[in-house]
Amino acid sequence: MHESGIAYDIYATAKRAAEDNFATLVKAIHVDVGSMAMVNSDQVEFMFNTFIAEDPLFKDTKLIFNTVLPLAECSCGYKGSEIFVCPTCGKLPHMIQGKEILVKNIEIEAED
Repeated sequence: MHESGIAYDIYATAKRAAEDNFATLVKAIHVDVGSMAMVNSDQVEFMFNTFIAEDPLFKDTKLIFNTVLPLAECSCGYKGSEIFVCPTCGKLPHMIQGKEILVKNIEIEAED
């Protein structure tokens, strides 16, 4: 179950960023998840909540997932949503978006 590792990485990334910015509370974490990443967001959220359960810095933190649709490009110049066969030349295009899992934004509260 790789969702556990993903959830831990989100937690560790947010914790490091929060501490580096003297946060008193992490309010929300925005995560881009590619639709081709084969990740179950519900399982990631469940595991994330397990990791933050004893950490007061993450009291009531919300995970907000944004689905990133696939985007591919081909050496012939095609760029679009077809990821298996280039509609222009028939070759296999290269995916440039849609497999990522990326923490995009962390909302925190900090002391002045």
